[in-house]
Amino acid sequence: MNQSKVVIIGGGLAGLTAAIHLRKLNIPVALIEKNSYPKHKVCGEYLSNEVLPYWQWLNISIEELKPTHINQLQFSTVSGKTINTNLPLGGFGVSRYALDYYLYQKAIADGCEIVHESIEKIHFTDDVFTITTATETIIKSKIVLGAFGKRSNIDIQLNRNFIQKKSPWLAVKAHYNGDFPNEVVGLHNFKGGYCGVSKVEDNRINICYLASYETFKKHRDSDLYQKEVLEQNPHLKNIFQSTKLLFEKPLTISQISFEQKRPVESHILMIGDTAGLIHPLCGNGMAMAIHSAKIAAEVIDDFLKEKIKSRTALEQIYAQHWNKNFKRRLRIGRLLSNILLRPKLSNMAFRIVMIAPFLLPMIIKKTHGKPIKISA
Repeated sequence: MNQSKVVIIGGGLAGLTAAIHLRKLNIPVALIEKNSYPKHKVCGEYLSNEVLPYWQWLNISIEELKPTHINQLQFSTVSGKTINTNLPLGGFGVSRYALDYYLYQKAIADGCEIVHESIEKIHFTDDVFTITTATETIIKSKIVLGAFGKRSNIDIQLNRNFIQKKSPWLAVKAHYNGDFPNEVVGLHNFKGGYCGVSKVEDNRINICYLASYETFKKHRDSDLYQKEVLEQNPHLKNIFQSTKLLFEKPLTISQISFEQKRPVESHILMIGDTAGLIHPLCGNGMAMAIHSAKIAAEVIDDFLKEKIKSRTALEQIYAQHWNKNFKRRLRIGRLLSNILLRPKLSNMAFRIVMIAPFLLPMIIKKTHGKPIKISA
């Protein structure tokens, strides 16, 4: 039987960042992750510069991964009408394959225990969590952070509300070779979804799209869907026809839910996509995951130092911080998605922005945060 002050379930951006932060505070951490590293993930792989001050404080040097630096957005409608604008804060492109592995190595170097197993059961009693893995390893902990992604068997075990509903979304991602500007992130609308295009390290182009299952199921596979649906947008047609697929086949995930989630469930503090998922069109999911890890690490530190006097207060304070930072952004993301997926509304919004182009940077700011302040 192992014992740790904090257990983190899930080793993605949020989980690894939380582990690094907690270890900087000399708090014992065990991180449980069922997969090995490095590993490709379905992700837009664009990160807002808002995370840079926080990462600098954590001694995370993103420049070691040679990311692309992005400062422009190109948006197009289904018919190919285009708007270009500067990104108010800017960002960078880096693959999850490189970034997660880098954070994993730093977490180990900082003294985090990594357990490569899947979770069988989580039980909370007498103010202690008991976690049982698939190989019957038992880990006890005072605090558990949930960082197990968009959708997990653990969500089913916890009987979370969103998991009861079928989600109409799936996502497809792959890397390509070809010409694409380093400084641009493209967001291209198509019937039933939207597609993000941007460069990551090693001159690779990441193409990741979100599609409604209703439109996707009419086609036999992603290749046909790409040709018969995505390429109706002339910008996407040009991109796909001038690039070469680097993966054996694109990665696909289904049942992506944008339903509201609670940031605390069964006394587990949820971070990253486990706490709430913003529509990929907002380009801010990675930054939100990292910021949520910071919020969780700080309140845990206060709790362990007895500045927060009870578990009830811990959960309430974390939920308040999470809602203050992210609830409005998630709501705006859902609104933008509803507009983009309705052709008449989308065209109307496009005409308004063409008349008043200053509105687009203002909309972008509503879905992005300010540079993350360091309180320590």
